[in-house]
Amino acid sequence: MTLEWVLKEASIDPKKDVKIDTSIAFAAMSGAFIGGTGDFVSLFEPTALEIEKQGYGYVVASLGELGGIVPYTSYSARISYIKNNKDTIEKFTKAIQKGLDFVQNNPSETIAKSILEFFPDTSLSDLTKVIERYKYQNTWPKTTEFTKESFEHLQKIMIEANELDEIVSYDELIYSGK
Repeated sequence: MTLEWVLKEASIDPKKDVKIDTSIAFAAMSGAFIGGTGDFVSLFEPTALEIEKQGYGYVVASLGELGGIVPYTSYSARISYIKNNKDTIEKFTKAIQKGLDFVQNNPSETIAKSILEFFPDTSLSDLTKVIERYKYQNTWPKTTEFTKESFEHLQKIMIEANELDEIVSYDELIYSGK
């Protein structure tokens, strides 16, 4: 959906001007691209860096950067759970904020060293480069706040993709805890 949004913002009609193949499983996209399917592919890191290193392509743009702030990663809970487990919700939110603070306040190599074990097929050097890209693009938010503006932007992207009929009120879906 964000790819389509970005294309439209660049005056490219995703239905007429390009062919977007959504039939390929996400995990198979890089292999399909290497095998000759498509001229472009949308990948997360560190897969995009691997494609570059292997000489199969180049990162030409970041959908995250071009698409604006799209809060697609969030956690959800029923209001009853939130009300009955305030300590758990507060601790979880503080833990996420602690991680965001760590990313904002540390050099890329320090961050890479702290997560390297979760990327066993990626070198420290490559992981550091990926983190540098993400920092340059302001990929990580500074706070856990899910703003009204970002929520509405996400919904506009979803409406453009015909996945949502109308804007849903921020106040109806976002629990402020107040």
